[in-house]
Amino acid sequence: MVLKKRSFGADELVIFDEAIIYKRSDYWHFRMWLAGEGKYARKSLRTRSQTTAIERGKHAYLEITANTIAGKKYFSLSAKEGLDKYIEQRTRDAAAGSITKGRLGTVKTHLGHWLEFIGADTKLKELDRIDCEDYFYERTKGKKNLKISHTTVKNEQSSINSMMNWLFKRGETTIDSFEFKALPRIDSGDENLRRAMFSEEEIKEISIKLRDDIKDAKKDLTDNRNLTKLIACFYMRVAIVSGLRTGEQRQLRWQDVSWHTHHNENKPYKMVKIHVRHTTSKVQKTRYLLIRDAHYLEQLRKIMAGVYEDDGVKLGDRLIFSVDGKTQLSERAILYHFRRVIDAIEIKNRHARDLVPYSFRHYFITQKVNSGLTSTAVAEMCGTSELQIAKTYYHTTTEKMVKNAIAGTLIDEDELYFAELENEDLDEYED
Repeated sequence: MVLKKRSFGADELVIFDEAIIYKRSDYWHFRMWLAGEGKYARKSLRTRSQTTAIERGKHAYLEITANTIAGKKYFSLSAKEGLDKYIEQRTRDAAAGSITKGRLGTVKTHLGHWLEFIGADTKLKELDRIDCEDYFYERTKGKKNLKISHTTVKNEQSSINSMMNWLFKRGETTIDSFEFKALPRIDSGDENLRRAMFSEEEIKEISIKLRDDIKDAKKDLTDNRNLTKLIACFYMRVAIVSGLRTGEQRQLRWQDVSWHTHHNENKPYKMVKIHVRHTTSKVQKTRYLLIRDAHYLEQLRKIMAGVYEDDGVKLGDRLIFSVDGKTQLSERAILYHFRRVIDAIEIKNRHARDLVPYSFRHYFITQKVNSGLTSTAVAEMCGTSELQIAKTYYHTTTEKMVKNAIAGTLIDEDELYFAELENEDLDEYED
């Protein structure tokens, strides 16, 4: 970089022979030609003192020069350009297995909402920490009046600040995160605000319906619609007894399951051991779990062994929930058959309760919690944090209220005493 200007006025001083500080309206400013970008870098030094202006001018020159050597541009990327750079990096992470493809899709969706909010052409270096303080309002109570949960907005804000931190470290922003307003509190004791889940009676009805649908679909598996229906029904049966996440279950292969016999009080139990690979787990951690209803997967394995084409692919390498063992059963197909089953058994308030296939996981975890398992044990089984289990699922239910009320109390004598007292009061009243 060289100075284009050769003659200077009284209020113009050269910095390192490549930049200029100059005085305008009593304040000093900085200017430096950037050959690589074809523009002048300009900034106010915010001082009336010439000595201070020289020091700040030198600092600005050294900072710009260092960034230029590092390949960083002085002029700001737009919000869209910055987002695209970040997604490009996350896409490479997904290809390397650092994050799942499902997580990548979620991040894209989250940041798409942010881009709509902030504006695609907004310059990154012009953003301030408080520029997203109305994000929650715009996403939930703005003109579109969208019904979005607090959890969804919180997750979006986390994705946004992860991107901002990444861009800040690369010199593309002047802030490393936004200061979002605290989300409004919700009544954690309101059952209607809890995650949608099924009751024990509803699960029994669903299980009977799934069994009947599988029996019906098996009549003609040459029909691709029947085969898809059968696999979707087995998917739901396994979801009920395993509590697997959607992404984890859809990516299971036959090599990930094995059958074992375990004895408890001299009684044999046939179990299925499921291996959730770290590459398919949301939390990127390998885990194993045992489930009892072995005949579900065992039955599906026998059926599909007779359906797969002899194309040289080993059974262990095939996807479990797949028509051909190669392509995952789509979420659309799962959701279609889920809704078909739910509508068929006419679950009460099913439309208002926002029931989805993921509700099977909520049911599974709730059952384990209510059975007396610790949050640590449930967290290990389900591949989530102990804090998340305690916060989300250890909430008051009628069953637990009864257990808590009875536990550790000596009520027999008290009941007798108060019953006698009540009878005496009634006798007196009747007289």
